[in-house]
Amino acid sequence: QVQLVESGGGLVQAGGSLRLSCAASRSIFSIDFMGWYRQAPGKQRELVATITSGGITNYADSVKGRFTISRKSAGNTVYLQMNSLKPEDTAVYYCHAFTRFAYWGQGTQVTVSS
Repeated sequence: QVQLVESGGGLVQAGGSLRLSCAASRSIFSIDFMGWYRQAPGKQRELVATITSGGITNYADSVKGRFTISRKSAGNTVYLQMNSLKPEDTAVYYCHAFTRFAYWGQGTQVTVSS
């Protein structure tokens, strides 16, 4: 079992930055994949960024060069630094973990105004 709690969402103007945090109930280094997904109104949930237990990262084309997924050398938290935000980044952002099973956080709203 893995519980995930997101924080850091909010309202920001276009061009601004936000940092999301995802706190897991156990060491993230014991989890095969962790990542961030997002879902905008009327759209399917889509991958934003992932990081493996070995530190390999992957990004959606739409966020490459603007978003960075990271973690500290120890601990239970994964971060998503979001820079140069655009109105189309507006969505509920969900933390995801996969290790035998898939786990999801409750989501945090990110709203980017134009």
